Amino acid sequence: MTEPQASIDYGEEADPHPSAWVRTILWIAGSLALLLGIIGIVLPGLPTTPFVIAAAACYARASPRFYHWLLANKTFGPLIIEWRRHHSIPYKIKIVAIITMTLTISASIWMFSGKPWLQGMLAAIAVTTAIWLYRVPSRDRPR
Repeated sequence: MTEPQASIDYGEEADPHPSAWVRTILWIAGSLALLLGIIGIVLPGLPTTPFVIAAAACYARASPRFYHWLLANKTFGPLIIEWRRHHSIPYKIKIVAIITMTLTISASIWMFSGKPWLQGMLAAIAVTTAIWLYRVPSRDRPR
């Protein structure tokens, strides 16, 4: 996985939108996505990686300063850099996400035992998401 480097100014990669209104909306959307990503670290079932990548995309068009801050971050920077440069997600993160999601959705299905339509919907969401996530490339996947 690619590590963020403090000497690189990631803000130079940003391309702020010309409209101040659009930049404000993108900054708010990026901040909400980042907040959901942070919550996803401690709340099983809420994915972190897609929200952090979405936050980076919003910040890239809203604020070079926030974009640089996010990519230089030790926790989130490597995920974003890996996605931007290689369109891949680290293998270990994919496996942990799939296992966590499976456990969380299984508990939810068990709790909604009287509602088969809801159980089916949760199972369909879990299977679809797990297949999609597993199919995203990983450069560090063991052979």
